[in-house]
Amino acid sequence: MQPLQLFLQQLINGVQTGSVYALIAVGYTMVYGVLKFINFAHGDVYMVGAYVGLFAVATLTPHVSPAAQATIALLLCMVGCALLGAFIERLAYRPLRNGLGAGDAGPWAFFGALYAALFFGQWLEAHSPLTIWSASAVVLAVTFIVLMPVLRKLFIALGRRLEPSRGRLSALITAIGISLLLENQGQVLFGATPRAYQVSGIGGSVRWAAFGIEVSISSGQLLVLGAAVLLTIALVYVIRRTRVGRAIRAVSYDPEAAALMGIPTDRIIAFTFVIGSALAGAGGFLNHGLTRIPFDANVGINLGLKAFVAAVLGGIGSIEGAVLGGLLMGVAEGFTAGSSLSAFRDAIAFVILIAVLLFRPSGLLGKSVAE
Repeated sequence: MQPLQLFLQQLINGVQTGSVYALIAVGYTMVYGVLKFINFAHGDVYMVGAYVGLFAVATLTPHVSPAAQATIALLLCMVGCALLGAFIERLAYRPLRNGLGAGDAGPWAFFGALYAALFFGQWLEAHSPLTIWSASAVVLAVTFIVLMPVLRKLFIALGRRLEPSRGRLSALITAIGISLLLENQGQVLFGATPRAYQVSGIGGSVRWAAFGIEVSISSGQLLVLGAAVLLTIALVYVIRRTRVGRAIRAVSYDPEAAALMGIPTDRIIAFTFVIGSALAGAGGFLNHGLTRIPFDANVGINLGLKAFVAAVLGGIGSIEGAVLGGLLMGVAEGFTAGSSLSAFRDAIAFVILIAVLLFRPSGLLGKSVAE
């Protein structure tokens, strides 16, 4: 392969990989812009999106057209991960930020009921004529009804004695705990064996030849890049042109002043988690459901760290910076993989992180602010 041909081929591969990093990095940078902490559970939301896509393609839509299958799977991944992001914010981060109260009993009772359904649903199925789904639903409902009043009284009593913890370290430790919970729960539910899947009908590649140089890009790569561009444009429009976007920017700039102006800060923060998680879920499906890249329950660790580096590179808190950083990360990784240093493909992210922290800690498009 000619040097210029190899350069162009690795550039195409890097841009496709970078577009996925950009989708994940946007979630990091949005949460940091509003709450000023890094949500390290975000990479595991990407992992959940990959598995939701597998379930949608293999179980829900096996006999529909490829376009309908991809569209339905993408929407299910985005909706499922958006709900997961909202649930994580309501379960873990809001009580930490505002303190425990009676309103926190609902999400925690539901969380406990989910675990009860997971462990006791199979037992009830084995000792009754119910199916696994109906048995799990019965256990879920009964456990939720029992836990609600107990947790309500407990949280009211604890809320009088515990102060809210708004420090960044507490939020960071909570995020790491949520990440470990999702990873280990993913291994319990889905196993440790890597999976691979692809939307039916997506195959082949497109080739361009000019001046004696030929490069190719697969149909899956084209779809990933196109979908990532459309989702990014939609996000920028929401943030820059809509009322909710203005509220997000206001809360990011000064949450106390935004609350005094009547902006429901808790809802806006939850909506930020919803948007970021939806994009991470979309990235999980696009990167695995269209290109057949294998994944397992720990896939979010590596990609999440790389996306975090991309967000730092572009300027944490800047959406445009997250997109730029993701593309640069993907291109750097692509060129490293196509060279004699291919063994250091994953290490290049941390080399970039060290260089950014040494020479431009605020990132390419970030701004230095006084603490």
